[in-house]
Amino acid sequence: MKLRCTICGREYDKPVQRCECGEPVEFELFHGEPYIGKTVWERFYDFWPVEPDPELSLGEGDTPLVKSKLGKELGIRLYLKNETVNPTWSFKDRGTFLAISHAVREGYKAVGTVSTGNMAASVAAYAARAGLKAKILVSEKASKEKLKAVSVYGADVIRVKGDYGRLYFESLKLGERLGVYFMNSDNPFRVEGYKGISFEIAEEITPDYVLIPTSSGGLFRGVAKGFTELFASGLIDRIPTLVAVQAEGCSPICRAFEEGKERIERFESPKTIAHAIENPHPPSGNAVLKLLREMGGLCVTVSDEEIMKAQAELAREGLFVQPASATGIAALRKLRESRRIEEGAKVVSILSGAGLKTLGQLDIRDVRECPLEKLDECLKT
Repeated sequence: MKLRCTICGREYDKPVQRCECGEPVEFELFHGEPYIGKTVWERFYDFWPVEPDPELSLGEGDTPLVKSKLGKELGIRLYLKNETVNPTWSFKDRGTFLAISHAVREGYKAVGTVSTGNMAASVAAYAARAGLKAKILVSEKASKEKLKAVSVYGADVIRVKGDYGRLYFESLKLGERLGVYFMNSDNPFRVEGYKGISFEIAEEITPDYVLIPTSSGGLFRGVAKGFTELFASGLIDRIPTLVAVQAEGCSPICRAFEEGKERIERFESPKTIAHAIENPHPPSGNAVLKLLREMGGLCVTVSDEEIMKAQAELAREGLFVQPASATGIAALRKLRESRRIEEGAKVVSILSGAGLKTLGQLDIRDVRECPLEKLDECLKT
């Protein structure tokens, strides 16, 4: 099981979280053939760096690829990879499952993560499933709404006062010293788990473009690695163009990409409704930037207004997603208007998480009052 730095190329023969140069690491490319199996973990058995433990599974993965009505309006064939139906309602469960499988195999008694949202809930849930202690580190600004979805699993939730940006790296150091396995946003096993999204897409269609909401960069790296491994194994004949999507109010990767820089810089004073991708200095930012250039990808930013419009459009199709999940549809409109995505293209937009955790951002709309005696009249209008 070799790990290689995504930037400097240094190799490691044992599991490490990050390279000595400070950049993220990833497992070498896996090759193989699909098996006949019920789950994505069984069908692509050769492609995982650790054997997934079915006893620890909560039924993650194998999410639906839904054909969207918006495709006709936009002049393309549009599909939505609905990750909101994972056990804790986001794509994070795929990576958590694989990381938990590793942690249990290595004998850890406690796991942890740095998160205030989807990843916190995912780690708390899977730790409960595995009988492990969960240490969830959140910022002092974390809302009660988000913390309820974490504490319900019995996790040890700790509000950390101070520089939240440093917390990612401090947690890895402390975890190593205290025997807590921190599976943060771009943990190498977590990234491997996200490859399953690419595998499942490729089982159904060969897309021309895949739109990926991008924050820390772990999801983008996982999807990119998944398609790369399929291509290297001869299972697909081309790799789709990958589109990293960020909010205008916090877009360090897109800004560096557009300015032709090799490294990202901290995005000062971030502000966006898409909190799930509001990361001013993403730990895999440089790795994503490198992938975008090597793979001929695109990086697109969208405004909060465009995000909210896209969220409403998806709701009218019966899909209630968090604002970050709607960024792909918002970006798609811009790409079609600028003709960077051609008419008739096959496009997949990844819906990364459900809207149930962001209810506080919504207003109640279109609710009428009606006396029972006049209900027939109300129903007619």
